[in-house]
Amino acid sequence: MLLWPLLLLLLLLLLLLLLPTLALLMQQRSQDARLSWLAGLQHRVVWGALVWAATWQRWRLEQSTLHVHESQQQALRWCLQRAQRPHCSFTDISTFRNHLPLTKASQTQEEESGEQPLPPTSNQDLGEASLQATVLGLVALNKAYPEVLAQGGTARLTLTSPWPQPLPWPGNTMDRVGTRGTKDPRALLLDALRSPGLRALEAGTAVELLDVFLGLEADVEELAGAIAAGNPGAPLPERAAELWEALEQGPRGLALRLWPKLQVVVTLDAGGQAEAVAALGALWCQGLAFFSPAYAASGGVLGLNLQPDQPYGLYLLPPGAPFIELLPVKEGTQEEAASTLLLTEAQQGKEYELVLTDHASLTRCRLGDVVRVVGVYNQCPVVRFIYRLGQTLSVRGEDIGEDLFSEALGRAVVQWPGAKLLDHGCVESSILDSSAGSAPHYEVFVALRGLRNLSEENRDKLDHCLQEASPRYKSLRFWGSVGPARVHLVGRGAFRALRAALAACPSSPFPPAMPRVLRHRHLAQCLQERVVS
Repeated sequence: MLLWPLLLLLLLLLLLLLLPTLALLMQQRSQDARLSWLAGLQHRVVWGALVWAATWQRWRLEQSTLHVHESQQQALRWCLQRAQRPHCSFTDISTFRNHLPLTKASQTQEEESGEQPLPPTSNQDLGEASLQATVLGLVALNKAYPEVLAQGGTARLTLTSPWPQPLPWPGNTMDRVGTRGTKDPRALLLDALRSPGLRALEAGTAVELLDVFLGLEADVEELAGAIAAGNPGAPLPERAAELWEALEQGPRGLALRLWPKLQVVVTLDAGGQAEAVAALGALWCQGLAFFSPAYAASGGVLGLNLQPDQPYGLYLLPPGAPFIELLPVKEGTQEEAASTLLLTEAQQGKEYELVLTDHASLTRCRLGDVVRVVGVYNQCPVVRFIYRLGQTLSVRGEDIGEDLFSEALGRAVVQWPGAKLLDHGCVESSILDSSAGSAPHYEVFVALRGLRNLSEENRDKLDHCLQEASPRYKSLRFWGSVGPARVHLVGRGAFRALRAALAACPSSPFPPAMPRVLRHRHLAQCLQERVVS
């Protein structure tokens, strides 16, 4: 069944390779006209191939989501058949669950060790899911914003891409703005700044894009000088003046002043990105839509975004490989659910932890990513990712989850006059040995815009908001078992240094996931050393 699609794709690739030869036949045209014709034809052929591939992938997705139970059974059989272990002859789901107990991924190992505790999916699994997310996402984006994928309409500002899978054709045939194959993020930014007609910006993740805009403000003199110098024989002094003028008006709406035709920002959604999306949307990218083609976690692509115009952060859980199960999360209790559920058994409004099975290690891994079911597509759940279990704060068993802490911090920042939250990180006091002579507590590091100093009154507001959000925390604070949260304001570049340290770890989940609770001293010290207030 896959033979015809593969043959058609090979024919399209062959046509792309022959295009330079066809261009030579047009000797009567000028060289510039031939190159323009060739670029246009390449773009049309590539786009035609992309639309065809998306149509094929959409048909497969429709069939699998209409018959979810059968699709999951098939995914499980495929996984078991490819496993290299002797006890994998069972194909019944109940027997499968009985023979393979759930395993938790170790947050400590993920952040720092040289070992990956569990590769939830194989490279091939990730390729299939990633390709589906990419081709469906590109076509959906073009449908919602018809001009953003035109020639020269898009620029990528980071070395990482928001599209989970590179497109399977040679060269930069989609004609994005930027130097091909560059490993210099500064070159990507300069190429984008030299192109005022952009309609879409791409970045690997929202926190990476936040770093780009903060770096643009810090390095404006150097960047403006490079733009004014231009390419050899093509100086751009007017564009450099426009850059200065745009930045002098402040961060709010900067992207639209630099690129007046801009419509959408494309980033890959993952854990710890919501804060950066909110900061970008309120300041630099104000007035622009945000689109993520997929949700990515330690298990690869977990959710597909098929509708760019729907509220940000809603994803379809696909029923194919990798094999996904749902572990019910019991609110207000540490008791774990007895058994997992299949996708068809999910109930709207309920929360579940995702469980993935990998054929290479044949391990049922609890990823720690918790989702809430908010809708249904055919027979498949549509979910919103809520929080990560590995990002819980607990110094006396109070268990302050990622979502609860972020909500409390947001309420506190609103009470800080003129402040806009850009980034934050939390550390339990034992990590930094800062609880000597006092009760254990949280060390909270924040990056702000609009506020250069934090008064003691403002610092105390976070602790009050945490007590309002968590009765358990309030009780521990009342009895003195837990000390007040200590808030520190960090300087420019602190979180960029943290992300550099995270990226240097061989098995770090960043990118795409951004940890908000730091478990290791050297990571916490990246922020502690840059405290300004």
